[in-house]
Amino acid sequence: MEILLFVFALLLTTGAQGYINHWYRKTKNILSNSHMSGEKVARKILDSNGLKRVKVVETSGVLSDHYDPKGKIVRLSSDIYHNTSLASVSVAAHECGHAIQDKDNYFFLRFRSSIVPIVNIASVLGYVAIMIGFIMGAFGFIRIGIVMECVILAFQLITLPVEFNASHRALVQLKKLGIVGEDEHKYCFKMLRAAALTYVAAVATSILEILRLVLLSRRDD
Repeated sequence: MEILLFVFALLLTTGAQGYINHWYRKTKNILSNSHMSGEKVARKILDSNGLKRVKVVETSGVLSDHYDPKGKIVRLSSDIYHNTSLASVSVAAHECGHAIQDKDNYFFLRFRSSIVPIVNIASVLGYVAIMIGFIMGAFGFIRIGIVMECVILAFQLITLPVEFNASHRALVQLKKLGIVGEDEHKYCFKMLRAAALTYVAAVATSILEILRLVLLSRRDD
């Protein structure tokens, strides 16, 4: 049963990643009619929402795009920052969705940001406890790891409304500001939906991992 849960979790993760890669490649090859780069899209959305102080900067990595609520910075990977594809438009708009959430004091964004230090600690402690449990055959340590995994799962659950809401805000802005047309809008929707589903898959994978660890921890009962 433990092996089946592990395999199922692996398939979920791989499937979700494959799905977003498919839509990213597809929308990356479709240039927007507005010919606006990700940077220009982000700047237009931010300025239109009274967020002129929020900076838009280029960052390294692939799909490493994120919004920094402390520094008030939208960071876009080079591919997203410079290109005018629907993928670039969608991702840039999504990150601006987080900036708008920050401006509106969106509860789930605030709450998620406040528990990040706790989750980071839980992640490390959980990994150490599980490794000790497996190496020493001390299943009590695995139970500690399970508790830490539950903390991480709670964080992932809180992340879901944050990401879905940011995508919704992004799609509203793209349409409202005339950045994309009707035909383009549906591709942006599919791209952002694929990205959101990776978070759903992460939650499902964490639940399966916790179940697997529970089964392992009961071996000494």
